Amino acid sequence: MKDGTKKRPLCFGILDVVFPKGKGDLRSTPEKCMGCSCKVECLRSAVSGRDGLEVKEEMVDRAYSSGRITFLERWSRKKALDRSRKDRKEDGC
Repeated sequence: MKDGTKKRPLCFGILDVVFPKGKGDLRSTPEKCMGCSCKVECLRSAVSGRDGLEVKEEMVDRAYSSGRITFLERWSRKKALDRSRKDRKEDGC
């Protein structure tokens, strides 16, 4: 490309393609993405996008079920994620 930016693949930033749920509902990067030169930027885009709140919520649930956070911490984090979700809806994202 003329401006020096990389050409992005069609799957760029699509959470369920670049960071799908696998065994035990854990997310991992598929093998086909490992050789991609856009991998890091793509994953960041996917997790910071609209569906990224889902990933963060999954992390909170796993932390609670493993005993790393208390009920009140879980409630507080889920409440903050819900607020973020509502803010994004109001902004039209």
